[in-house]
Amino acid sequence: MKVLVTGGGGFLGRSLVTRLLKRGDAVRVLCRGDYPELATWGAEVRRGDVANSSTFNQAAEGCDALMHIAAKVGAWGAYDSFYETNVRGSENAIRACRTQGIRRLVYTSTPSVVHGGGDLEGANESLPYAEHYEAFYPKTKAIAERLILAANGESLSTVALRPHLMWGPGDTQLLPRFAERYRAGKLRLCSGRPKLVDTLYIDNAVDAHLLALDALSPESACAGRPYFISNGEPLPIDEVVNGVLGTIDLGPVKKKIHPFVAWGAGAVAESVFSLCGIKKEPPITRFVAHQLSTAHWFDIGAAKKDLAYEPRINFVEGLQLLRAWHQEREAEIRRIPKPSAS
Repeated sequence: MKVLVTGGGGFLGRSLVTRLLKRGDAVRVLCRGDYPELATWGAEVRRGDVANSSTFNQAAEGCDALMHIAAKVGAWGAYDSFYETNVRGSENAIRACRTQGIRRLVYTSTPSVVHGGGDLEGANESLPYAEHYEAFYPKTKAIAERLILAANGESLSTVALRPHLMWGPGDTQLLPRFAERYRAGKLRLCSGRPKLVDTLYIDNAVDAHLLALDALSPESACAGRPYFISNGEPLPIDEVVNGVLGTIDLGPVKKKIHPFVAWGAGAVAESVFSLCGIKKEPPITRFVAHQLSTAHWFDIGAAKKDLAYEPRINFVEGLQLLRAWHQEREAEIRRIPKPSAS
């Protein structure tokens, strides 16, 4: 099978490209950045923006399947920038599949499409989309997911996966953000009883995507449906944050903030940044405050039933693997010869 992977230079994308190549698939990558290592591994790399219809269509030529992972992620930014990548890019994905005769489309969505701000405990796919969103990322991802699922039919089979809080070796979002804020003295957890959250180790995320890719057909149970994907082991958020930070010898986080204070601070910070035209992300947003103060864990029974998905690596095992990966990277850095003094 020849598979086009958008966003192949990102955390999930790189891991998927690696696994696809290892199992013998031909891989073409469409990404905005320059990732020469992907070509070294054996992938064909096309540089371009998914929001450009012509570029997307050319990249899709000759492919049998599309794994559409590329997205603009974040809690802050202009609506148009999220819309162009997340919605326009998904429209172009559907158009490219139909133009090039691609029959399988796996879309990487997010559980945030159903999170309107309250606790989600054991929620399944019957939960409707949220009525309002506190960030443009989940809002545009919800629009895109609906488009992808509505495109399912006899000539094109589609499925949307909702991986939750992915982490592991190569993570570019979760651990780096926690570490940056911790080192700056700005990382706080919410006071009160810690809420339970799901996480997803990267290898498990890749498993789910490959299972969905292989299962897709007009007759398959997963066609036209969304699926929550996680490790299936909800944990207190304090344990998650401190566990991941501990793999690089940081933490534990001792500073606490009341959930209502965090949400209020986020609302004020967003207003100030908007009025002043500040483009960088505020130190706290309402979306982040709710992510840290509410429960969000999901029933993955549908993915187990329809995709035969079973998480292989649990949280503790993942922490051990992540720590070992960081230690190996540090050892590699130490092995690099230092320039001699002149």
